[in-house]
Amino acid sequence: MLADVQQKILLVVPPGREEEAVTRLSRVGFDNTIGYLEGGMEAWKEAGKEIDSLESIDAETLKEKLQTEISIFDVRNDSEYVNGNIASAFHAPLGQLNDYLTEFPSGDKSYIYCAGGYRSVIAASILKSRGIHNVVNIAGGFGAIKKAGIPVST
Repeated sequence: MLADVQQKILLVVPPGREEEAVTRLSRVGFDNTIGYLEGGMEAWKEAGKEIDSLESIDAETLKEKLQTEISIFDVRNDSEYVNGNIASAFHAPLGQLNDYLTEFPSGDKSYIYCAGGYRSVIAASILKSRGIHNVVNIAGGFGAIKKAGIPVST
């Protein structure tokens, strides 16, 4: 993923969320935040800069989609995965995501989830940067999946 924790980071976050973003990055070893874009994404868009987006669905929609054959990926770590997962999900831990790029289908959509939705968004960003754009995030992650009554296995 990101090998150099000393790299400089410029944040583009919603106004008022700058401190939270710095704290979250610091918790995982990224302490070299050099600043933030005043005005967040709106300022970025107004400047005519390139943007991308991520399709996201809720767990209830996933429940319907699981009635057909879909590609679904669990990006949680090993201990989370063995404690419960969607039986048809391929395990591709976020920390080793680059090792699993060939598992993602090139045509059909791939659905990804983590525990709560944060890591799957990061995974989608990494996948998009590697040319895999047909990714759909499951909002709320495994917590929402269980709450929706989707069968899970251990």
